[in-house]
Amino acid sequence: MIQTLILAFPLLLFSIVLHEYCHAYAAYLCGDQTAKQQGRLTMNPVAHIDLVGSILFPILLVITQAGFLIGWPKPVPINPYNFRNYKKHHIIVSLAGVSANLALAILLTVLMALYARIFSPAQNSAVLLMLKYGIQINVILAVFNLLPIPPLDGSWVLYHLLPADLAAAYQRLFPYGFVILIILLLTNTLQTIIMPLNRAILMFLSTLFSFFN
Repeated sequence: MIQTLILAFPLLLFSIVLHEYCHAYAAYLCGDQTAKQQGRLTMNPVAHIDLVGSILFPILLVITQAGFLIGWPKPVPINPYNFRNYKKHHIIVSLAGVSANLALAILLTVLMALYARIFSPAQNSAVLLMLKYGIQINVILAVFNLLPIPPLDGSWVLYHLLPADLAAAYQRLFPYGFVILIILLLTNTLQTIIMPLNRAILMFLSTLFSFFN
């Protein structure tokens, strides 16, 4: 448990901060300066960390041996009506954080393969474990945030892809999104939904590791 906190927790914090920074940067590129004006266009973790979501909840997952590690920061403030193309840019900004997590997972996989090839470390090597934790964390963050459940990123993507009448009906669920997430988590339904895609991505990364190793 202590080892997991020491090795995985810093990577979790970095990953969720990167996720939010990429939302802020994408919004800035698309014409919305809200995040920049509020000091959120930064990789400084102090600007993004949420006491419950970034610290207490991940620690609780480690203590209860939940089998996965996830957390969330303070959401980046975005005003989509400032985007030059409301629909297109809202989708781009929504997917920016997920894309960053997947890119980081790929980068860490390549680094782990090269590290293993050059140094031939033991399986319990601290560096190797940190890289493994980083890969697992970023994959689960990407998959989790892709879920079409408000306020997760996937919900805005689905909202903009739906026909207008269905989008309006779907948006009525937004105030209850957090409650839905808690119910899914407590009933283990969330893991059932997430794990197939999570395993598929990890399998791809395993193939990538073999290629570089």
